[in-house]
Amino acid sequence: MRARSKRYEKESQQVGKEAVSLPEAIEKIKSLKSVKFDQSVECVLQLGIDPKQAEQLIRGSVSLPNGIGKHKKVIAFCEDQDVEAARKAGAIEAGCDDLIKKILDGWAEFDVAIASPKVMGKAGKLGRVLGPQGKMPSPKNGTVTADVVTAVAEFAAGKVEFKNDAGGNVHAVVGKQSFEPKKLVENVEAFVSHIKKIKPATAKGTYIKKMFLSSTMGPSVLVSI
Repeated sequence: MRARSKRYEKESQQVGKEAVSLPEAIEKIKSLKSVKFDQSVECVLQLGIDPKQAEQLIRGSVSLPNGIGKHKKVIAFCEDQDVEAARKAGAIEAGCDDLIKKILDGWAEFDVAIASPKVMGKAGKLGRVLGPQGKMPSPKNGTVTADVVTAVAEFAAGKVEFKNDAGGNVHAVVGKQSFEPKKLVENVEAFVSHIKKIKPATAKGTYIKKMFLSSTMGPSVLVSI
């Protein structure tokens, strides 16, 4: 196990191990200022799902009310008539055949790829390239959609993608350490509410078991559910 830094150990003692309310957890996260950059704040939910069951997998995307303090580089696979609108909405690249070739040639300077269903037949050949990077468009997380322009605008503004890991945990960035406490509370509540709405029908027992908040380089804080 990797040894923790003295800074981390000190902050761990500072936040403690007891579960606290959401506002208290946010105040604890905001009090950790030993790192000299504006850290992201992440919410982790431990879910009562079976990750081995396909029908219980949790995956999707959600727009948080106050954004996450980060703009993403978005590209759009779309038809010619939508290229200009996609670029105006925030896409750094838009198109089809030429964009596909550019990526096959090795270009990967983007965070999210949006695709129209009409061009997915062509974009599908990028699966072996974008799949391992987690950038392949998918209907499950809202990146394959007939409304490419709206999707580009939402993801460029920081729309959050999420999917459960092998342990049944879901992670999502919910803002920056510099955000006002009220805005962080609203973002966390919106994320948790969305996860509750998509609870798999076959999931048994307690759905949200535990909830944690943490900063990029700081310890996690257990939040009362």
